Amino acid sequence: MSERKKLLEVKNISVVFGSRKKAFTAVDDVSFDIYEGETFGLVGESGSGKTTIGRAIIRINAITSGEIIFEDERISGKIDKKKDKKVVQDIQMIFQDPMSSLNERAKVDYIVSEGLYNLKNYANDAERKKIVDEALLEVGLLPEFSSRFPHEFSGGQRQRIGIARSLVMQPKFIIADEPISALDVSIRAQVLNLMNRLKKDLGLTYLFIAHDLSIVRFITDRVGVIHKGRLVELAETEELYNNPLHPYTRSLLSAIPMPNPNYEKSRKVIFYDPDQHQYDIEAPKWVEIKTGHFILANQPEIDTYKTMLESNIKGE
Repeated sequence: MSERKKLLEVKNISVVFGSRKKAFTAVDDVSFDIYEGETFGLVGESGSGKTTIGRAIIRINAITSGEIIFEDERISGKIDKKKDKKVVQDIQMIFQDPMSSLNERAKVDYIVSEGLYNLKNYANDAERKKIVDEALLEVGLLPEFSSRFPHEFSGGQRQRIGIARSLVMQPKFIIADEPISALDVSIRAQVLNLMNRLKKDLGLTYLFIAHDLSIVRFITDRVGVIHKGRLVELAETEELYNNPLHPYTRSLLSAIPMPNPNYEKSRKVIFYDPDQHQYDIEAPKWVEIKTGHFILANQPEIDTYKTMLESNIKGE
């Protein structure tokens, strides 16, 4: 296997909102890397800190501690204008709700051009229009749609406009924050297929944030599982689905519905109890329990998980 290049490094970041007695830790000492050309999934229930991490990377939320490295340069904390401009251009975000993330009073032409206007990345208006038309075509929309308003489009089309708005910046890295959760089931596959095609055609790298693990399996290369602001498990997608170790990961996977009536009748949902860990006796640490498979656990748990992995291998 050839050496992969790290595009993004998240190192021990924490995000705390409020102060003193009202302080709330949304992200607690999270670390992971994202490699060029991959789709990295970040999954967990609502309120787990997934979106906060995405917003911290794109500098919407300030981090309290740790650092974020993009292309071997720190982009967290105070940075100069030149580096900030580079971050704006190279890192883009696709938001969860395609309706609220688009300016209802603006035409599609202005919405898609917004980043170009801010950075003045065009020589003249004809060039700007050409860039917008190409971006719309890239996501399967006609250039003449640029004269319309967002309310004239379906949910799937609005999300495509949001993707086009990201593409005009020619980014290297896109943060997709639950980009299909607000869409009809019939439209979701279209948007996922579009994102996969753009990844191949344009050489993009994604951070795909979601709570639906069945979708994450379809689109990601590696997955990190987050619970109450802490990363509890991380592995290649198929490894995680075939050998889930952490009780929280097993709980999420057990809740995935299957289009099989016989399976659904016998399916047992695993309920996760955080009190089972006994971390007051021995604190957990972030360890690589198997090549590429990381987990948050203390020593007694590590021993248990290693036994589980051995039994899984023997049972194959």
